[in-house]
Amino acid sequence: MSNELKSAEDRKKTAVYPGSFDPATYGHLDIITRSAKIFDKLIVAVISNPNKKPLFSISERVKILKDTVKEKNVEILSFDGLLVNFMKKKNAKIIVRGLRAVSDFEYEFQMALTNRKLHPEIETVFLTPSEKWTYISSTLVKEIASLGGNVRCFVPPIAEQMLKTKKRNSHRGHREHSEKKNKEFITL
Repeated sequence: MSNELKSAEDRKKTAVYPGSFDPATYGHLDIITRSAKIFDKLIVAVISNPNKKPLFSISERVKILKDTVKEKNVEILSFDGLLVNFMKKKNAKIIVRGLRAVSDFEYEFQMALTNRKLHPEIETVFLTPSEKWTYISSTLVKEIASLGGNVRCFVPPIAEQMLKTKKRNSHRGHREHSEKKNKEFITL
């Protein structure tokens, strides 16, 4: 690669928007759309976090995002391990984080300072979602869906459909488990 091309590539601002996206909500999509307008390239990095028990597999979460995000300068990837290591591999120096409320700030501030300590060249940019999405979270969406509520106004259609499928399969699994337990009880 010529020096001119290399330096032009180095000047491109690549940002990473990491998250579990379990599932992606319209709040996440708002941050993605707005970040794609600010940065030359945005990598939406779906985290495989061993400390969380996600409802959706990593491939399902990536699929929801790939089927929904239409911006040309956005790449959807998954990763595990430290975010700073992923960013080094992708030559990215900016982390995008969404802040819904003051309650998010303490954790996000701690993470930003820790990431900077691990990799001093990294900067964290905080964006707030549009006011109509500030109260919604993936956790709340999953709770509403698990109780049979309508989540259409919070998530894209593919996520809504996948939540319905998970709920149906969950009920089927519980019913089969109960029937098996009853059968074992009767045969004793």
